[in-house]
Amino acid sequence: MALRLAFMGTPDFAVPTLAELIAQGHDIAAVYSQPPRPKGRGMALEPGPVHAFAERAKLSVRTPLSLKSAEEQAAFAALDLDAAIVVAYGLLLPKPVLDAPKLGCFNLHGSLLPRWRGAAPIQRAVMAGDAETGVMVMQMEEGLDTGPVLMAERVRIGRKTSGELAGELSRLKRSMAIKKLTKAKKLAAV
Repeated sequence: MALRLAFMGTPDFAVPTLAELIAQGHDIAAVYSQPPRPKGRGMALEPGPVHAFAERAKLSVRTPLSLKSAEEQAAFAALDLDAAIVVAYGLLLPKPVLDAPKLGCFNLHGSLLPRWRGAAPIQRAVMAGDAETGVMVMQMEEGLDTGPVLMAERVRIGRKTSGELAGELSRLKRSMAIKKLTKAKKLAAV
């Protein structure tokens, strides 16, 4: 049973999870990403990695500056979602957005909370000399990286660079997203 999903993410780190959700046959109703930013010498607007991947996959892409307006919240609710999957999106989700999907919104966060909330958790763990990090799947609540942790996997950092660690965590979160959605599908079928 495929789920109707919104995917919300921006950087390279989030692309493998979106690719896996597509490969698993889920109905991706919309992809939310940060708006294109000026890049390069000519400062031309360039979409982020998730945005570019979603366009190549012929998915609907939305790039609001904020989700606080009643119009944006109504547009999100109108998607009639089973769930939203969030990976490094870059915006806080207001309560009406969190409440819209039937099963809720799930954040796949690239650290062992509460150690590194917010942006750049992988780089911060490496720079701090942490022995381990990981990925957590959380049922989202209002606030920055808050809500009950539903799944967690740990990874030793050792001598890995932040780039190597990001690749490992990206693969790990992709498999965790599928495990969580499989459980959610079973609950929805009951």
